[in-house]
Amino acid sequence: MVEQPFLNPLGVHALVWVGDTSPTSVNYAVTKTKETGYDLLELSLHDMTNLDVAAARRRLADAGLRVVCSRGLSFDADISSEDLAIVARGEQMLHDSLQVTAELGGDHLTGALYSALGKYPYALNDAGRRNVVTVLGSLARQAKNHGITLGLEVCNRYETNVVNTAQQALALADDIGEDNVFLHLDTYHMNIEEDDLVRPVREVGERLGYVHIGENHRGYLGSGHLDFTAFFHALVDINYTGPVTFESFSSAVIAAELSNNLAIWRNLWNDGEDLARHARSFIANHLTAANTS
Repeated sequence: MVEQPFLNPLGVHALVWVGDTSPTSVNYAVTKTKETGYDLLELSLHDMTNLDVAAARRRLADAGLRVVCSRGLSFDADISSEDLAIVARGEQMLHDSLQVTAELGGDHLTGALYSALGKYPYALNDAGRRNVVTVLGSLARQAKNHGITLGLEVCNRYETNVVNTAQQALALADDIGEDNVFLHLDTYHMNIEEDDLVRPVREVGERLGYVHIGENHRGYLGSGHLDFTAFFHALVDINYTGPVTFESFSSAVIAAELSNNLAIWRNLWNDGEDLARHARSFIANHLTAANTS
């Protein structure tokens, strides 16, 4: 086997395979992730009450796969709220998610940890932002005890009102002030909110901890208009060696809560395995080209 010229673990989001985290679904997602050549499986914890954590950990270990956990919050458990009862529910949800991540053997919890996942009818206010900083500071300190880093995923304006650009996420991470809080860039969101796909990568630099690769319409990579060549070269320019995870959604795989929140209304693909194999090759080829040019 020819050695890869890049060090990045390649991951795939479980929603390419399944819409929930029942034992049968997790087993299927692990099997397919391994078969299609990925190193890492990202599990969304939106369905974590159905997750058999011990069984999932064994299955992941048997397959030799790393795991990353991700999530957003709900409007009744939103730490950017001014309502302290709502904030408290969100804080508990985050700490429960951190515990699940640790029990799965994961070392990274990421996503829209700072707010509900959905369209807000108003701008974030100072009180809400202070609540985010307080809760995530506490969560980060607890995460250190487990050797876990936290990721602040930069999401678009239709999914959060807290951080929509890399600059806003850097400012939030600075205010949280913990050295295990990193940024998570996603090409799908960057396409909506950033001026280009290069400058944010360079601005974040060594504080980049996780990357989502998604097309502008969240379908097959290369079938849209994103400048992935420039993006992958930017990752190499900053010596990023962290995970690069493929994320794609289609109404072919339904996760009711997330599908509604993310507006997944149409089939962008029907065959998750073909999609995943194509994405694995696409990402590896771009990383290889960027590292050898």
